[in-house]
Amino acid sequence: MFVIVLNQTNLVQDGQNNKLIYKFPNSVLFKDHYIAVSSVSMYYSWYNISTILDNNKFQITWPGQTTITVTIPDGIYEVKDLNNLIQFTCIANGYYWTIAGTNYYPFELLVNPSRYAVQLNTFLIPTSLPTGATVPGNFPGWPGTTQNAIFGVLANLTTLLGYSSPFGTADNLNNSYFPPGGQSLIAKDAAGTLSYLSDISPQVQPNGSIYLSLSNINNPYSSPSSIIYAINPSVSVGELISERPPNYSWAKLIDGTYNELRLNFLGSDKSPINIRDPNMTIILTIKNKEENYNAS
Repeated sequence: MFVIVLNQTNLVQDGQNNKLIYKFPNSVLFKDHYIAVSSVSMYYSWYNISTILDNNKFQITWPGQTTITVTIPDGIYEVKDLNNLIQFTCIANGYYWTIAGTNYYPFELLVNPSRYAVQLNTFLIPTSLPTGATVPGNFPGWPGTTQNAIFGVLANLTTLLGYSSPFGTADNLNNSYFPPGGQSLIAKDAAGTLSYLSDISPQVQPNGSIYLSLSNINNPYSSPSSIIYAINPSVSVGELISERPPNYSWAKLIDGTYNELRLNFLGSDKSPINIRDPNMTIILTIKNKEENYNAS
């Protein structure tokens, strides 16, 4: 029995940090040998919003103005970060007003934990400057009729926020919009605020689990057949994931002579996933069929 240690020195230098190659000092003959993951140490550092995931765009329409499409920079976001980005976009385009030092925006995105949902609020925009309010120099102007600005979610961002696609809010022209009968996920209050709740479970991290795929094995019960282990982070983003399985799940190495092993990180959809932090250590254990060994 012996162990193999892979770390950042084994990474393929393509900027993805998702492929590691272990080269044996000499070619090795494997016959009736089994391999298992002994431990994994790495940082929770893969993006949940990116161009590759196609979940990085939303739209804003201020009354009487052209719809703007916003591309979210690739990154790791929580709902509060997306709300901050929406407010930043509103500031950049003048879509707000200020009363006593407080900015008022047309939208608010927040977590509704009791409903296990993301909640989007859109607020009624008045037709003239409220008492005591000021507007920025790039303010686009008040609408001729009270209404709400429109917020739209594009492509896979709907899945992340938990809205069925396509998703867009109502303009509530003249404060005349009312949620459809029997609709419990859209509400309206006396001030004309429209609140939308997720109608499907939000997947703020599309890759809540990632898979380790190893060359030289053939697991007939998994797809792809190279899957040897799954990592389910129980830490916050940016923290260290430290896993040591209580019992090894042995996979048979395909009989043959090899000079290397290749380990890949795959996302939930089994496609390669971009790992931001290269600092990682993966330990694999190899045994022959006569050895009886489990983790303890």
